[in-house]
Amino acid sequence: MRIYLDNCCFNRPFDNQSSIRVKLETDAKLYVQLLIRERRLELAWSYILDFENDANPFAERKYTIEKWKGLSIIDVIENKDIISKALTFVKQGIKSKDALHLACAVEAKCEYFLTTDDLIHKKTQGINEIKVLSPVEFIQVVEEL
Repeated sequence: MRIYLDNCCFNRPFDNQSSIRVKLETDAKLYVQLLIRERRLELAWSYILDFENDANPFAERKYTIEKWKGLSIIDVIENKDIISKALTFVKQGIKSKDALHLACAVEAKCEYFLTTDDLIHKKTQGINEIKVLSPVEFIQVVEEL
């Protein structure tokens, strides 16, 4: 099963953990990472992840996230199809960087796109190409397999 984690998902463990929601999403994301390390899940990476992570002002976070690229099985680079698909997502009200993440995940033939961003989750409910879930929702799917 191939998955794509957006930048907010990768950053979740660095967020303030005093909220139960943040803590649950962090634990679920860390479990997803374990499954990736065990090669039970395939991780897709993209140029937009590189772009956003390169702009991270926190060196430790940046370095920690960057290491996941080495565990990915595919690294999507920009092309006309991605830009076209992203523009379609933008027309649905999705922010441009988020639309690029989604388009890269579709290009990589991911089954799931994981995010902790409520707006992305809400705006992608009608998308058929990929299932958009929070890490907690995704763990429920994985546990049912």
